[in-house]
Amino acid sequence: MEQIKADHFGRVNFKARTVKDIIKPAKSISNQISVKAALDEMQARAIDSSPVIDQRGELLGTLSKNKMNRNVGGLGHDPRTEPVEAHIEKNPAYCFEDQTIAEAEQMMLNAKIGEVSVVTREKLLVGTINIEAIAAIPPLVINEALKR
Repeated sequence: MEQIKADHFGRVNFKARTVKDIIKPAKSISNQISVKAALDEMQARAIDSSPVIDQRGELLGTLSKNKMNRNVGGLGHDPRTEPVEAHIEKNPAYCFEDQTIAEAEQMMLNAKIGEVSVVTREKLLVGTINIEAIAAIPPLVINEALKR
């Protein structure tokens, strides 16, 4: 396990740690598939939304199971032939892998969301980060030597 360096007061420098330290791999959906295939994939993974990537791995947006069901079923489109492309939310919240955890947390709190995609500076999807992972980081730790 990674050793986290404390600052000169004996506290973990939470603000300096980057998102890359707690990222989890993302499972994404290709923008080249049908709505039915996307819904089947989301059902198999027991998820309600998913990042969508192009052939290069660039984040294009997110898909919502509820939105696809409403839009496709409600409008009478055939989900087997309806392309998923038209149902992508194009401006998803995301953070960069080299941003600090504190910045990512503040962004999620401001947007009132629990999870964001994590991308490289070229916008290639590398994973996700959620508020639970951030909350699991131990609070500032006081160096035992300073207590004596």
